[in-house]
Parts: sequence; C-alpha cells; structure tokens
Amino acid sequence: MATHTFALELEWTGNRGTGTSGYRDYDRAVLARSTGMPDLELSADRAFRGDRARWNPEVLLVAALSECHLLSFLHVAVTRGVTVVDYEDTPVGTMEQSGIGGRFTEVLLRPVVTVADPGHVDLVPQLHAEAGQACFIAASVNFPVHHEPTTRVAW
Repeated sequence: MATHTFALELEWTGNRGTGTSGYRDYDRAVLARSTGMPDLELSADRAFRGDRARWNPEVLLVAALSECHLLSFLHVAVTRGVTVVDYEDTPVGTMEQSGIGGRFTEVLLRPVVTVADPGHVDLVPQLHAEAGQACFIAASVNFPVHHEPTTRVAW
C-alpha cells in the first residue's frame, strides 16, 4: 500500500482591523498556497457572507469529486482501449443546513464524454462505474455521488 501526503498553506486574510469582534466585522477572505502551484483565492459562499468571486469550500468539494471522476475515467478508458476526445461535466452538489451546521446529502456528476469509436459507446457506462469505484475522493465522502453520463461520438 502506498501512502501519499498532500500539504498546503492556508492564510486568513480577512481581518479588517478588529478581527472577529462581530459577525459582520470580518471578511471571509482566505489565501491557499502550495509549492509550484498558483495561489488560490478562497472565501465562504455568498450565503455565508462570502465573496462570490472567490472559490468556496462547497464548490471546491464538488470540483474535487468531478475532477477525480474525470481523471479516473480517463485512466479506465486508456486501460480498456477507449479513445476519449472530449470530456465536460456540469456537477451539482446538494447541501442541507441545520442551524450552524450542515452536510452534503449528494453530488450529481453529469459528464458528457465524446469517444472516437462508435463501437465503444456501449462500453462507456461501465467505464463510468469503474471510475466511480476508483475515485479516491468519492471513496472518502459519506454521501452518495451519482452519475448521469451522456456519451457522444466524434464525427
């Protein structure tokens, strides 16, 4: 078994001069840094007084699930000899809030995959199933990750 470690630096940059003296007195601005990568400007979701122009944890979680599935799918496709020429997704996560807490109840991935060979169209649903099993992020969450895939053929 291999062990991998992922590290970053996270800095709250939203102190407006009085810290957290009141709920409306501080900004939710955060800066994430990791060696060799561009800085990532983060915030809370707009519903939680955040900046809609910055990435928030909820969207990042949905993005991580979507990208993990995409990368797992591409790997499975290669191992099965399926040539993928395009892949797009419009995922949606559902979170329920109760008081100050909450939790995701599901994420729906809606990948649109274009394959080069029409003969591989019937194999694509199985590749999605295998990718769902292979995705590290999906295996780490305690809510279902559903898939509504669409397959196209390159003309």
